Amino acid sequence: MRIALDAMGGDYAPEANVKGAMLAAEQLEEDYEILLIGKEDILNQLLKEYGYTGSVIKVVNATQVIEMGEHPTKALTQKPDSSIAVGFGMLKAEKAHAFCSTGNTGAMLVGAMFSVKAVEGILRPSIGGLVPKLNGGFGIILDVGANADCKPEVLEQFGEIGSIYAKYVLEIENPKVGLMNLGEEEGKGTVNTQAAYQRLKVNPNINFIGNIEGRDMFNDRADVIVCDGYTGNIILKMAESVYDILSEKNMHDPFFDKFNYEAVGGSPILGINGNAVIGHGVSSPLAVCNMVLQAQKMVATNLSQRFIKHTGVQ
Repeated sequence: MRIALDAMGGDYAPEANVKGAMLAAEQLEEDYEILLIGKEDILNQLLKEYGYTGSVIKVVNATQVIEMGEHPTKALTQKPDSSIAVGFGMLKAEKAHAFCSTGNTGAMLVGAMFSVKAVEGILRPSIGGLVPKLNGGFGIILDVGANADCKPEVLEQFGEIGSIYAKYVLEIENPKVGLMNLGEEEGKGTVNTQAAYQRLKVNPNINFIGNIEGRDMFNDRADVIVCDGYTGNIILKMAESVYDILSEKNMHDPFFDKFNYEAVGGSPILGINGNAVIGHGVSSPLAVCNMVLQAQKMVATNLSQRFIKHTGVQ
């Protein structure tokens, strides 16, 4: 199995990505390889400088780089030999089983939508955010940024997509699905959330437990939290700030340490024909390592094929 990693994306590229790949290589199962995509002369020199002598990491040349501030669609069109474009090309051609990047988030989303594309039957692919739970595990919230506005049928499908991820990647046998709202009662919320509630409660493919409120994010009421990308992104960024504030005050706790983006490494793009993970732009080597390990689990559980099977399209 091969996991492609954009070595040139992110604020601390390529050094942090090369070091992260080396950390991940020590933990990957024997039949996995890391395909480090970028300018091969630079990457080979760094691997040599860092003393890497193993066989898990392979370098794939890509002569161009999409910078963080570039327009995603224009950049992918104008830079076909960029590390992101090459990565998605390998994913589409099944030369890689997953693709990870800490680079331009917009380019990652555009590449996912127009290269490997959405699974037929999936209305809107989403970005999932891993949520630490007080019981020691993780849940997932979706969407956290790909779709600012969502129709009720899209929110319903997020419940299905999230349930598949929770069951197979997070290993939760019968994940509970909650709709993020401003009250627990069935009639609460906007026109969209009220309509989504009615769809979710009759959906036989999920274990819907009703509306949840912000205070339920980290308890065990719901394993899958459904919301639009506007709401989800605000929640995600607020959770990250909690960790930053506690760190500044030199306050540490095992639960709140999981709020650190490094703990999970990245956010999966769910509902596409392939496995892709987006990392934080300021990712450290540890974050890159955990992003690769998350991708490994997605590959090992055959996640993208489970989305295809779920929609009934073969």
